[in-house]
Amino acid sequence: MALRISAKRGVAALQSGNISVSSSILRRNASSSTTTNLPEEIKSEIYRDARLPNPDPASDSATSSLVNEHAPYMVKTYARPPPMFVKGEGSYLWDIENRRYLDFTAGIAVNSLGHCDPEVSKLISQQAKTLMHASNLYYNPWTGALSELLVKKTVEAGGMHNASAVFVCNSGSEANEAAIKFARKSGKVLDPSGEKYEVVSFNNSFHGRTMGSLSATPNPKYQKPFAPMLPGFKYGTYNDVAGINDLVTEKTCGVIIEPIQGEGGIIVATEEFLVALAARCREVGAVLIYDEIQCGLSRTGTFWAHSSLPKSAHPDIITTAKALGNGFPIGATIVSDSVSEKIAVGDHGTTFGGNPLGSRLAHYIVSRLSDPALQSSVIAKSEIFMKHFKELQSQYPDLIKEIRGKGLILGLQLSQDPGPIVNAARERGLLVITAGTNTLRFVPSLTVTEEEIEEGFQILGAAIKAVSGKAGSAS
Repeated sequence: MALRISAKRGVAALQSGNISVSSSILRRNASSSTTTNLPEEIKSEIYRDARLPNPDPASDSATSSLVNEHAPYMVKTYARPPPMFVKGEGSYLWDIENRRYLDFTAGIAVNSLGHCDPEVSKLISQQAKTLMHASNLYYNPWTGALSELLVKKTVEAGGMHNASAVFVCNSGSEANEAAIKFARKSGKVLDPSGEKYEVVSFNNSFHGRTMGSLSATPNPKYQKPFAPMLPGFKYGTYNDVAGINDLVTEKTCGVIIEPIQGEGGIIVATEEFLVALAARCREVGAVLIYDEIQCGLSRTGTFWAHSSLPKSAHPDIITTAKALGNGFPIGATIVSDSVSEKIAVGDHGTTFGGNPLGSRLAHYIVSRLSDPALQSSVIAKSEIFMKHFKELQSQYPDLIKEIRGKGLILGLQLSQDPGPIVNAARERGLLVITAGTNTLRFVPSLTVTEEEIEEGFQILGAAIKAVSGKAGSAS
C-alpha cells in the first residue's frame, strides 16, 4: 500500500504548480475495501485517516519525504506539526498534499489582510522591479513616507498624542531592542552618572529572543539556556497597581509592557494599572514603552490597543511589527518628541531596515489597517467569536474556564493542555495555536468573513467533542 512520492518529485510538483493528490488519499480509498490482509496497526491508521478530512501526512507521504530530506540541514529550533504549507489565499492555506486549512492563526497575528493579498503581491512585484535596497547611507522616498504615515495615523487614532518620529527595522525583536536602547540613552541624558539604567518588564510577557528583548522576557524556558541575561532588568506583576512604586524607581530608565499580553495567554492590562504605571514613569523620568507588536494595528478594533486610554497613560514609545508587513519582515519603533530629541546620529542603525520594498508595502498596509470600516468590522467579528465562545463554555464548563481578549486577539483559558484540541482541529481542517498556560489563542486575519468564522467553529466544536470523548464519532 506504500505508494511513495519522493522528495524530488514533491519539489518538482511545487515548482510546476501541480500539487498531486497524496498517498493519504489513496489510503482513504483503500479503506473502503471489505477485505484486507494488512496488519492491524496499519488498518487502524487507514480507517482513522478515512474518518478525518485532513489527517496529518503519513510517514510515506510527499510531505514526510521532503521534511526528512531537509531536516539534517536545519537548526532544530522548532517543533512543527507534520503539514507543509505551499499556498495561501485569504483565510486559507493549502499543504503539499493539496489539502485546505482554515487559518485562525494568521501567521501568529501577521497576515491581518489575509494570505497573498492581491494588492500586496502587486506592490511587491512593482517595487522589486524598481528598487529593493540601497542602504541607509542614502535616502529613499518610502522610509520617510511610512514614518510620516505612522505618526499621523497614530495621532489621528487617539494613540500616542506626542508621536514624533520612527525608526524602521526588520522585526519585532529589533523594534524592542531599539526601544530598550533608546530608553537607556534617555537615562544617560537625564543622569550622566549612569545610575539610571534599569529596565522594568512584567511576568508572562514576551518581547523577543535577541539578548536585550530576551532579558525583558522573564520566562525561564526562554532565558535559562542563555543565562546570564543582560544586567539591569527587573520584573513585576502584571496589573498589580500596589507594586508599581517599589518596582519603578529613580534608577529606572524604561518600562516595557504589552497592553495585551499575547504569548502570555491573552491577558488584558486594566486601565487603572496602565494609568498608574504611566504616572509613575513620568514621576521618575522613565520612558514608557508599549509593545503592540501583536495587539496593535487594529487587531483590537482600534489602531492601537492603547487608543482608548486617557492621554496621561499614553506611552513614550510604541513598538510594532507582525501585521506591519503582512508577511514581509519589517518592524518599527515610534517615539515621542522627548525621546527623539535624545537620539543622535550613530546611536543606532540597521542594514536592511527601511528598505524601499518593505517600507512601500508597510505604507500601503497601514493605510488599509487604519480604515475605520475595517476596524468596525473587527469589533463586529469579535462579537461573533464571543458568542460562539460562550456557547462552547456552556457546553464544556469544566474545560473552558475563561474567555479573554479584545477584537480579534482572543483566548480560551482551558483546564487542561490544549494540544490535543489543536491537533484534532488541524486534522479537521482548522489551524489554531496556544499561548501562556493552557490557553487556546485565536488571531485570525482581520479580513476573515462571517462565513469563515462559522465554518471554523463547526470544526472547533467537532474537535473538542472528539477530544472530550462526548462525541460518538470522529466527525
